[in-house]
Amino acid sequence: MEDMVSWGEKRERPARYDVLFEPVKIGPVTARNRFYQVPHCNGMGYRDPTALAHMRGVKAEGGWAVVCTEQVEFHHTSEITPFIELRLWDDRDIPALARMADKIHEHGSLAGIELAYNGMNGPNLYSREVPMGPAHLPVATFTYDPVQARRMDGEDIRNIRKWHLAAVKRARRAGFDLIYVYAAHALGFLHHFLSRRYNQRTDEYGGPIENRVRLLREITEETKEAVGDTCAVPVRISVDELLGEGGLYKEEVEDMIGLMADLPDLWDVTLAGWENDSRTSRFAEEGAQEPFIAGVRRLTSRPVVGVGRYTSVDRMVSLVNKGIMDMIGAARPSIADPFLPRKIEEGRFDDIRECIGCNICVSGDFTMSPIRCTQNPTMAEEWRKGWHPEKIRRKASDKPVLVVGAGPAGLEAAQALGKRGYDVTLAEAGTELGGRVLKEARLPGLSAWVRVVDYRRMQLQQLPNVETYFDSRLTADDILSFGIPRVAIATGATWRADGVGHLHTMPISMAEGARIFSPSDVMEGKGPEGGRVVVFDDDHYYMGGVMAEVMAERGCETVYVTPASEASTWTRNTMEQHFIQKRLLEKGVTIRPFTALDAVDEGEAIVSCVFTGRRERLAADAVLLVTARLPNEALFLALKERREEWADAGIESVSVIGDAQAPATIAHATYAGRRYAEELDTKPLPEGALPFRREITELLPLDQ
Repeated sequence: MEDMVSWGEKRERPARYDVLFEPVKIGPVTARNRFYQVPHCNGMGYRDPTALAHMRGVKAEGGWAVVCTEQVEFHHTSEITPFIELRLWDDRDIPALARMADKIHEHGSLAGIELAYNGMNGPNLYSREVPMGPAHLPVATFTYDPVQARRMDGEDIRNIRKWHLAAVKRARRAGFDLIYVYAAHALGFLHHFLSRRYNQRTDEYGGPIENRVRLLREITEETKEAVGDTCAVPVRISVDELLGEGGLYKEEVEDMIGLMADLPDLWDVTLAGWENDSRTSRFAEEGAQEPFIAGVRRLTSRPVVGVGRYTSVDRMVSLVNKGIMDMIGAARPSIADPFLPRKIEEGRFDDIRECIGCNICVSGDFTMSPIRCTQNPTMAEEWRKGWHPEKIRRKASDKPVLVVGAGPAGLEAAQALGKRGYDVTLAEAGTELGGRVLKEARLPGLSAWVRVVDYRRMQLQQLPNVETYFDSRLTADDILSFGIPRVAIATGATWRADGVGHLHTMPISMAEGARIFSPSDVMEGKGPEGGRVVVFDDDHYYMGGVMAEVMAERGCETVYVTPASEASTWTRNTMEQHFIQKRLLEKGVTIRPFTALDAVDEGEAIVSCVFTGRRERLAADAVLLVTARLPNEALFLALKERREEWADAGIESVSVIGDAQAPATIAHATYAGRRYAEELDTKPLPEGALPFRREITELLPLDQ
């Protein structure tokens, strides 16, 4: 076992927070406090079961009384390839799930499993089975798959009940304490039966509320009978689809809940779809779901759990005291800080890594890759790399470290190195900590992102072995003269103003008198203040949409041009693209998709159709280019050129990290800072060795 150091000093917790640490009885089991990690996806699923088990186990260690899986497919006739979720198709899947339950139990938490039959959400691209749902309708997938679901008949319904029951018994054998009946988010067959959008049946499972809720009741009753007094049975349901009476709506769902009242052991209430339940901070405040959840508690004597990206402890207490919720549900806040409950319990409020609501975690599911987090760079690396959100290897030498640049990579490196015990000098060219994060947090809708800086600033203030110097724009001569043995260059990046991006890999033609700006200019207070502005987005994440919004708010006639099919197209992976497009249209921004910016003349932008190449000229008093960034690598390159002087200056290594190495997301930057800190003074890997653990698919005999 490696020598690890943890941090954080216990303080006296105000008595008003004691209510959060009362035990809660959930049917036959008892949660040790009111903190409940609701089911959430993570991009690992059946491919990375041990990594997933350790991730959930760390949350249990962090004090979450209930820790749940993501949705777990329980039958091969409904799967959602290409998404990678857990599976419980047969007995061979039990060991992987049991490993997770065991890791959760190691720390005294209850393990919950969310059994899912995706129905009309499952295109079955892997199994090639015909999807089933309550009606003959196209599958309701994120990618408009050219597949339809067939209408289930009575035998199909009996089969699903049988398959669900078999999965319940397997889940109990795997060691789970809570076995979900999942009817939420428009992501499963039970939701589809509840919603008149999908359920157009005229038999006993369609029509009036009593009929549409029948299958949910039957499956809940069968599940409870199967587990007896060994497991709790929660029901997860969406209280509104935000479609008015065309879909499920609050009053109707409350009637449904009232019909079942005390049948489940717990009600887990959400919004539908997922994009509404997990909106980014750009489009929803903390507790946005609260008005929809508020009426549920009066309908049942069972505990109620809901989510709202809660990070305010006083807000949590208020929810319990007002009788709105019995347990504080969380997905994203439990990702940003797996130790959130323990830190509250120990009065360590300054040590909480508050979720910024960026949804980069969600992108793991949409890109079929291990979950990541802007605030918590150890997420998904607990087993793969042996990282821990609250522990780190002790220093392996007494050699000090110089970190140049106090953006997200530099801040993360400095505070992690400081916690390892190294003496760290942090040099920042400006007068504030934060780099790009501080600038971006001043843009419309992104204020919560400043929490990336706030957490790390607070950590640095508690580390006497880290010294910070402002107004320190260092040169290679400066660094050589310091003689600090290890140097990390984290000087960030700058937005380009030459048109180079995904589409153009060479600078585009620009007239000498043309007014050209970049996001870097705008964030420094420069840029157009009126007139007609063409915003060219060839970055495709959030920045192009934000820049168009800024221009519109400045009173500019704004034309948003992009080679993609829509505004900020990559934000489909953070489930906010349609919110961005809606906001831009509401602000009067003209959106020109499938359009390339080819050149800029004085007073004009020359654009073309990406398909036909047909050109046209758009009047433009200014052009704002949101394309690519260039790393601020001059200092690193200057030091590299003088490598022969390092030894005489006492320098052993110079590394470049974060955007200064290759611009990417803020999550990439904090990860780079953590990686530098984790790997400093570690033994080099053997040639050809991977820098992380992975699991290999079992090969069956060829004749099987």
